[in-house]
Amino acid sequence: MANHKLWGGRFEASLEGWVEEFGASIGFDYRLAPYDLKGSLAHVQMLGETGIIDADEAQTIQAGLTQLLEEYEAGQISFDVINEDIHMNMEALLTEKIGPVAGKLHTARSRNDQVATDMHLYLKDQLQQIGGKLLHLRQVLLDLAEEHVETVMPGYTHLQHAQPISFAHHLLAYYHMFSRDSQRLAFNLQHTDLSPLGAAALAGTTFPINRERTAELMGFEGIYHNSLDAVSDRDFILEFLSNSSILIMHLSRFCEELINWCSYEYGFVSLSDTFSTGSSIMPQKKNPDMAELIRGKSGRVYGHLISLLTVMKSLPLAYNKDLQEDKEGMFDTVDTIQKSLDIMAGMLASMTVNSQRMLASTQQDFSNATELADYLAKKGLPFREAHEVVGKLVLECSKSDIYLQDIPLERYQEVSVLIEPDIYQALESHIAVQRRNSLGGTGFEQIRLELDRARQELQS
Repeated sequence: MANHKLWGGRFEASLEGWVEEFGASIGFDYRLAPYDLKGSLAHVQMLGETGIIDADEAQTIQAGLTQLLEEYEAGQISFDVINEDIHMNMEALLTEKIGPVAGKLHTARSRNDQVATDMHLYLKDQLQQIGGKLLHLRQVLLDLAEEHVETVMPGYTHLQHAQPISFAHHLLAYYHMFSRDSQRLAFNLQHTDLSPLGAAALAGTTFPINRERTAELMGFEGIYHNSLDAVSDRDFILEFLSNSSILIMHLSRFCEELINWCSYEYGFVSLSDTFSTGSSIMPQKKNPDMAELIRGKSGRVYGHLISLLTVMKSLPLAYNKDLQEDKEGMFDTVDTIQKSLDIMAGMLASMTVNSQRMLASTQQDFSNATELADYLAKKGLPFREAHEVVGKLVLECSKSDIYLQDIPLERYQEVSVLIEPDIYQALESHIAVQRRNSLGGTGFEQIRLELDRARQELQS
């Protein structure tokens, strides 16, 4: 007989052990324990306040739940796969503690709205923690950018030297990416900060519950206004997985650049030993493994998003057992994102920047070609003609193994009478960056203005 199950009254035979294990979720949803207890405490308080259950019974249940929460936080609780999930495990533990009155806790409630509530509480908490870590990373980026406003490096397109830029400007590009990530998570929080509790299985309940009261007790800003939607909605998790995919894509892009920059060929930065590893056979190696791991972990986060989208794509209303597959990917993504943000912030805060190497790489290339074209255009030559003139000079330099700043003035003036001795100043990397003071540009004055604006943004 299956009467040991809380739902077993209708069944004559029990599940075989291996089938029971396949259907159980306690192996991963145990992480919802404190949130399940928080939801139950709110629910039983409301049941007592509305007179749905006796006040003394409500008090007894509350005392039992509070004791369970204390035991959980002390690591004194173990769970049993026989009880399938966190909800039935908690109810069984509560029954052991206070007796049959524990069964009244489930009045006007289903596991369907209970699990949805748990996940809203859990993800709301995690979104706030991730938001804090993201804020810290943005702060680290601003601190680093402030140190390197006048550090000149090559800017790239197609991984080819394009134009010299400020290193701070490059860092601030990522600051803005992470700022948008913060905005997305804040919007995600609005959709997570809703209570499904009281929707019951799918149709609401005949008991005179007060859903606004339980939402208030749990700290939610609002409630779901449709019971079907309340128990079947996983958009808030999909939104989190989507936002996390974009966030880890940004982290991965940055890590790719760090990996390049700390290579022998670039030599732009050196990562701290704390975030590097060695080789078991090559004693000289210092590998950027943590950056590579973040880059690699983007795949698992993307996978969790696609997995849940696939689970959800054909589900009819309302609850289906398929929805059990909504948790493991969410849990893993939370862990992956939080650790990746901590590692990224640590790598950036502790890395050494080789400013001289960065500058030197802009002095033995043709990233100042646009400066020469702009110089001619400002003298009155149509830009397209200036572009062609400079292109031919670059080809000439390449054949002679020299750079634009090495061309004698006499040769420049043979090419164009518009070129004067001040051309060499215009070709200097530092000057080239300094002069690009258009709004949002890499000029030092613009960067300092942007840093001030970003500081005010973070403070607000």
